[in-house]
Amino acid sequence: MATNVTDATFESEVLQAAEPVLVDFWAEWCGPCHAVEPVLERIAEERNIKLVKVNIDENQELAIRYGIQSIPNTMLFEAGAPKAAAVGAMPKGMLESQLGLS
Repeated sequence: MATNVTDATFESEVLQAAEPVLVDFWAEWCGPCHAVEPVLERIAEERNIKLVKVNIDENQELAIRYGIQSIPNTMLFEAGAPKAAAVGAMPKGMLESQLGLS
């Protein structure tokens, strides 16, 4: 299950995390965001990666900081820095490939 993070909790939940973190930048009104959510949850569970969600409407500072222009946008963070990103809803294998997990 994904944890919701905000501008205020992003540093402690993502940047200071000891393990890799998948960050799902999304919005409530975004249909493809809802479609890709179970895929992200499956990837996180299978690979034992922490999954967090950032609502870009409620956390615009983070969306600006990481250049989020299209959603869904998934970023893999390791050691406090973005390592890879995937934009759009896509099948599991393609998403894993885009994120460097295959």
